[in-house]
Amino acid sequence: MSHPNDEDPAELFRSAIGQVTPLRKGSGPTPSAPKPRPRARMAERDEQEALGEFARLLRAGPPLDAGDALSYRRDNLPPRMFQRLKKGQYSVQDELDLHGATATQAEQLLRQFLLEAHDHEHGCVRIIHGKGLQSDGGAPVLKNLVDRHLRLRNDVLAFHSAPTAQGGTGAVLVLLAR
Repeated sequence: MSHPNDEDPAELFRSAIGQVTPLRKGSGPTPSAPKPRPRARMAERDEQEALGEFARLLRAGPPLDAGDALSYRRDNLPPRMFQRLKKGQYSVQDELDLHGATATQAEQLLRQFLLEAHDHEHGCVRIIHGKGLQSDGGAPVLKNLVDRHLRLRNDVLAFHSAPTAQGGTGAVLVLLAR
């Protein structure tokens, strides 16, 4: 047997919850203001730290110009191996092109690339950073970033700007420790 009120959903609801006591105005919790949209504070902090690190690296020495060659050799690397690198006589096993990347993106890409090169036991890689002719302020940002970053890495034995046929002063050949 069905009640005549079974069809009215509002009446069903009232009978299910029972008797209620209305709240007085001002009693109980008040609705709070909407919460602010979340911000990527950690990403913003990382970006600022990376820019600070880049600025510190640039202050470590005079910045390179667009036509300058990148060149570095650890003392324990035989000069003959460095000469072969300068001439482009090592087989390039992988390549990273940084064109169009921001300084922060380039640093992340460079770190990841070198980790993967190490994991694959590559001996020689090429990094294309461009000559920096489009850089604001004159100094080629990516070229200087690559130069400073590679000098700080323990797994880099040597690097030198590529021969003209392999990118010239817009690319660098890197000899890695295995």
